[in-house]
Amino acid sequence: MNHSLIRVGTIYLPVQEVDESAIWYQEKLGAGINYKDNQKAIIGLAGIIIFLVKSSPEQTSNFLDVVGSSRFAITFEVNGVGALRALHKELKNKGVSVGEIEDRGHPGLNFVFEDLQGNRLDVWSELSPAYGV
Repeated sequence: MNHSLIRVGTIYLPVQEVDESAIWYQEKLGAGINYKDNQKAIIGLAGIIIFLVKSSPEQTSNFLDVVGSSRFAITFEVNGVGALRALHKELKNKGVSVGEIEDRGHPGLNFVFEDLQGNRLDVWSELSPAYGV
């Protein structure tokens, strides 16, 4: 019997305004809203479920690395540099706070964007190998 972890099923992100955040994810990123109440919204995005959980105003999913740079906890993947550049442009056109496209010294390119609450999210131009179950 295999008792290994298989995949990430759910990610939780702190938000201040559940309704506003759910609509932002739907309009800006194409997320589906599966459930919503005054404490949380459950959205489907990029093949995973994300809980947007009502939290205190100063709370985000960001953290500081050892040199004090603000980091993100999630990296989304797109299929190639062309797709990355197109998404970068699309998000900018939708008014999303988007960072510059970066070469971080590994295969592919990345950029960071922020949701309404300031949660930093990363996008990478390379697809990870598919893992069979």
